[in-house]
Amino acid sequence: MNCIGAVAIGRNEGERLVSCLKSLIKLLPQDTPIVYVDSGSTDGSLDLAKTLGIQTLELDLSIPFTAARARNTGLNYLMEHCSELEYVQFIDGDCELIRGWIDRAIATFTKDEKLAVVCGRRRERFPDASPYNRLAEMEWNTPIGEAKYCGGDALMRVSAIQEVNGYNDRLICGEEPEMCIRLRQRGWKIERIDADMTLHDAAMLKFGQWWKRSIRGGWAVAEGAAMHGAPPECYMKRENKSGWLWGFFMPLIAIAFAWPTSGLSLLLLLGYPVLMWRIYRYRLAYGDLPSHARLYAFLCALSKPAQALGQFQYWLMRWRGKQATLIEYKTLVTKGVET
Repeated sequence: MNCIGAVAIGRNEGERLVSCLKSLIKLLPQDTPIVYVDSGSTDGSLDLAKTLGIQTLELDLSIPFTAARARNTGLNYLMEHCSELEYVQFIDGDCELIRGWIDRAIATFTKDEKLAVVCGRRRERFPDASPYNRLAEMEWNTPIGEAKYCGGDALMRVSAIQEVNGYNDRLICGEEPEMCIRLRQRGWKIERIDADMTLHDAAMLKFGQWWKRSIRGGWAVAEGAAMHGAPPECYMKRENKSGWLWGFFMPLIAIAFAWPTSGLSLLLLLGYPVLMWRIYRYRLAYGDLPSHARLYAFLCALSKPAQALGQFQYWLMRWRGKQATLIEYKTLVTKGVET
């Protein structure tokens, strides 16, 4: 299986990165080329990677760094030094590869020459550490079969990625679905198989972290709708409308008209329990435990203002003509200690 290479990316992942790289060394075929691309870490991540014998690359900090640019940089390096590679395993620095994943993914590729991406189930390492970690664990559980999009961890066919010129370097989030759209437009396929792929450490233990992540999600919604919201893709069109409605217009109207309507406008806020009930029923049908479905519904409704804020920030930055910078929520961990 020396037809495989791996690209890990990260920023201030600390010991999480060590676990990530060790899993690649242990579970990938011997002599697999592995490259780690760092985005301005200040926690010694580069030195940690080098001690494991991993090829490391640093992004030019004069240009706003993005996960998309890091992945492209890693892939370009692999192709310059190992041009015979057929597949590349992309993985985020806060994840670990799970045993057996590569064999399952390669077997899937051999069945269909039009497959560009094969992804599996990303699992949370500590789903019960916080309600926000539990939410992430539920989000990773996507339907099995042919898919429209993938996440940051996936095994990809190099020729397909090269055909669409890789990721869009300028995107600060949502770069994987955006590239998948361009792949599908070229006739390529994405498949999610029933196999555990990676173990993820969200490390979302505080409300503020989750709130920032929700803002970033709103940015991804707005940018995705702006780029591919038109038919036939209609990407993020519904989510975009939902963010503006529930995160901005509903609370604005309810509060702004409370005085002239003698408080009647506040009845609009009853729409939120209805929204939560609909989400709750959806998650139950998806197979979630009732307690997990309630949590999911509550946090989804609560995230709407943050999503709307992210959408507003995207359009503000676009109007000002400025390049966006990362919206970070992770906690820096060095030698197992949060700082």
